[in-house]
Order: sequence, then C-alpha cells, then structure tokens
Amino acid sequence: MSGLGPLRYTESGDFMFKNYTFEIGGRTKNTKQIQQIDHAFVVADDLEIGHAQKIFVS
Repeated sequence: MSGLGPLRYTESGDFMFKNYTFEIGGRTKNTKQIQQIDHAFVVADDLEIGHAQKIFVS
C-alpha cells in the first residue's frame, strides 16, 4: 500500500491510509476503539464474511 500513498500511525486505530483508519485484530476484535471515528474499519482474520465495519482477510 505504501506505493499508493503514505501510511500513518494514529492514536485511535492501528494505522491510517488516506482518509481511512484501520484497526487490526482477530475474530473477536470489536469496533469499540474506532466507533467514534468516521471511515474506520476493523480488519479481522478467521471470519467467513465481513459485516458493517468489519473486513475479513484470509
């Protein structure tokens, strides 16, 4: 992703890319840490499908 633009560290969430904040975690990671942030997502593994603000990775 760094070839597309800079990654930045944030106080809420693990990193920011453009106007999007990402929090990395597992299946049980919730959106509590990012719930007050616009354009924020949890990137979680071990999910069958994503839902709402949770994006799955395989």
